[in-house]
Amino acid sequence: MNEITLDAVIEMLEDIEEDIDYENVTNLVDGKHLDSFDIIAIVNAANEEFDITIPASEIIPENFNSAQALCDLLVRLDEDE
Repeated sequence: MNEITLDAVIEMLEDIEEDIDYENVTNLVDGKHLDSFDIIAIVNAANEEFDITIPASEIIPENFNSAQALCDLLVRLDEDE
């Protein structure tokens, strides 16, 4: 299992959709940079990369609008396990 860092999350996101500036974009969902298929891919990748299951109740735009928000979510879920 990889350590959950912002860099690791950005690397994971770049594997899914590489043409986005994850360090600066803060409206990934609201700005339609990511679609529902990308979100599903992120949920699956988080499970593979970090061994974290993202519950359906956490799949909301606020948790996916930026790499930092996603990183915060993953850290929080990891601490809860």
